[in-house]
Amino acid sequence: MDTQSSIRNQTHVSITLSNHLLNKSHNSNVVFSPLSTHVVLNLIVAGSKGETLDQLLSFLKAKNIDELNALSSQVVSLIMLDGSPVGGPQLSLANGVWVEQTVSLKPSFKQVVETVHKATCNQVDFKTRAIEVAKEVNLWAEKQTNGHIKDILPAGAVNNVTRLIFANAIYFKGAWSEKFDPSKTKNYDFHLFDGSKVLVPFMTTKKKQFLRKYDDFKVLCLPYETGKDKRRFTMCIFLPDAKDGLPSLIQKVGSQSDFLERHIPHQKVEVGQFLVPKFKISFGFEASDMLKELGLLLPFTSTEGLSEMVNSYANEKLYVSSIQHKSFVEVNEEGTEAAAVTATVFVFASLGRTYPKVDFVADHPFLFMIKEDTSGAMLFMGQVVDPTIN
Repeated sequence: MDTQSSIRNQTHVSITLSNHLLNKSHNSNVVFSPLSTHVVLNLIVAGSKGETLDQLLSFLKAKNIDELNALSSQVVSLIMLDGSPVGGPQLSLANGVWVEQTVSLKPSFKQVVETVHKATCNQVDFKTRAIEVAKEVNLWAEKQTNGHIKDILPAGAVNNVTRLIFANAIYFKGAWSEKFDPSKTKNYDFHLFDGSKVLVPFMTTKKKQFLRKYDDFKVLCLPYETGKDKRRFTMCIFLPDAKDGLPSLIQKVGSQSDFLERHIPHQKVEVGQFLVPKFKISFGFEASDMLKELGLLLPFTSTEGLSEMVNSYANEKLYVSSIQHKSFVEVNEEGTEAAAVTATVFVFASLGRTYPKVDFVADHPFLFMIKEDTSGAMLFMGQVVDPTIN
């Protein structure tokens, strides 16, 4: 399998998702994990057939199930392997499956769940203990994300007709390769969309940075410590020149699939005025609504397409009732901590030259992402419109 090509396709889909989500959440701080969303969609693909399978493959820009299974296996075993033992970021990716005790996973689907996604399977009683099972899933998500993601499944998301839940949790904690000096952090104004200002603690440094200026925006990349890890993790900030320029920058990012790739700086430059705000964001949304708006309908409406997951009675057909997603990110002088959970509920019906000094003052709304550079995998994306709001 061509992993780079598959990751590029995944990034293209990630940008489509983020563009849609950010446009809809114009005045909100946002963070979500394209990688977590992809893992869940890839598992749904493995249990699909017919028109539903075709629509999922088309949406994910994949040729077949094998390509997505191979990509999921790479993500689980290589890209998200914990780097902390060799001096890199602390990473974890966990998958969990909860299955109604009166049904069983089909052998081929069970094999994908256990060998490709390394998921733990739990037989549970949805028919009489749905509320308790939902609490169990929520506690699992909280534990896997170091306590940052609570209540991934809202009240009422699980009931006595639920037959299957699949949840994915990812956790990232990385230290900057060059940490900021906390004694130099000072409060400055951050300009909001409505023209008002808020006081925010800004980090600063005089050290050279991976920074590049374009016509109407700038891009800063802050690398994380890697130690002996061959992977390279980076946070990139896309800052529009105009105080209210974020919406048009998001449109620009969404207009070309390789936009992000083409605008990543690879040269360190001297900095002039340099200010990056500290921020902490928690954000949750129902991903199924967004996917339906983008044209992915059949997994949520067809009762024929998800027939490869479980052995069921003739009059019971599986479909996706909801996909819930929550993410968290915190950026400070030491580095970044981030986490995300995506949970899917299935029910039966009766994703070298010299440069001049460059100023980088992120004192107005901007776009950010956390990615792994060698593979191109996008772990988190989001926007900061007001750093004072968690």
